[in-house]
Amino acid sequence: MLIRPATTADFDALRRIELAAFETLRAAGAVSGVPSASSDQQLQRYLDDGFLEVACHHSGDPIGFCGGYIAEHLLHIAEMDVHPNSQGQGVGRALLTAAIDKARAQRLDGATLTTDRLAPFNAAFYATMGFRALAGDELPARLRGILTEEAEIGLDPARRVAMMLRF
Repeated sequence: MLIRPATTADFDALRRIELAAFETLRAAGAVSGVPSASSDQQLQRYLDDGFLEVACHHSGDPIGFCGGYIAEHLLHIAEMDVHPNSQGQGVGRALLTAAIDKARAQRLDGATLTTDRLAPFNAAFYATMGFRALAGDELPARLRGILTEEAEIGLDPARRVAMMLRF
């Protein structure tokens, strides 16, 4: 497996990965409804901030990606997906490690994300990487706003959690 920076030429492949991964999330009860994928504008934002990494199979075909942006001197992991055929093989861990290493190299203060709290490959996985769940007064307004937006698009607020890793 190779991890490399994405390019705009990867966008369609990244969306195919995201749509395939949606079905894994659906099976875990984390999502429902019509599958959706990141827009060109969202992917471009991650690319512009320097946080859009692609994991490729030895053939060169993309099998996963991690996209994020900088907010409040923190990396916000906005999207991370691994194609179902490549899940459980360390691809997500390698992608997240690459993003965290890049954020540390840029001297950011840490990383944040929102995820499903119940699917074992979501919050529990991020906890193994050092992220911890935020609640109450320690939940920044920015993350509270993201959780609200997620509820507005149909994600179950009882299943969602914001997490942070401080460097």
